[in-house]
Amino acid sequence: MEFSRVTPGQGPLFAQVQALMIQRMVDGHWSPGQRLPSEFALADEFQVSQGTVRKALDALVQENLVFRHQGRGTFVSSHTQQRELFRFFHLVGVNDELQPPQTSHLICFEQRRCNRAEATRLSLGKGAQVINIKRVRSMNEKPVIIENIVVPRALFDGLGDSNAVPNELYQHYEQIYGVTIHKAVEHLAARPTTAAEADHLDLAVGAPLLEIDRLAITLDGTPVEWRVSRCDTRVHSYLSEII
Repeated sequence: MEFSRVTPGQGPLFAQVQALMIQRMVDGHWSPGQRLPSEFALADEFQVSQGTVRKALDALVQENLVFRHQGRGTFVSSHTQQRELFRFFHLVGVNDELQPPQTSHLICFEQRRCNRAEATRLSLGKGAQVINIKRVRSMNEKPVIIENIVVPRALFDGLGDSNAVPNELYQHYEQIYGVTIHKAVEHLAARPTTAAEADHLDLAVGAPLLEIDRLAITLDGTPVEWRVSRCDTRVHSYLSEII
């Protein structure tokens, strides 16, 4: 198979190599969990120095796209339950202790046409089919989060057909549908509890909730999931580490 090469004068060589590596992941030539060729082999293939390849790999490590395993090589990152929670779940309890949701209770599951807001957020055509999941997630046996999740049916056809919606979805997307979530863009806001939410979260109507509006995006920049989570933060907080 013939691949693109770096082009002198078209930007830093390491950035070109980095972009070419990402494209191979997008194209499925390198799949999650796969070991990459050695730095020597990659340098020979891209016709650059090993130092340039190493710099490109360092950048990919920083983006969590690959990881190094001492003595074994460099591998394409894949979603595991632990990695998914570490990267994308930020509610913590006392002393910043991560307390991932242990269970999920499905409120509603439907397949329907998208509305205007969903079409805009997910870059879908008018009337495109989506899958809509509404659920409550519990921590320490207490309902804490109510979620509304919308994904394109074209990408995730069959999701939830057996009434089984996995607790951690990103790993499921990758393993079953070949869709890898690379990053998420979030907006946080305070919202009052609605009557329906009050029943599910055992709260008074109007009590404050933390709303996390998240758009999950793949390696090639495609938005594939719109998730709005409303969280009871009486004993939890949202932790963000800036490095």
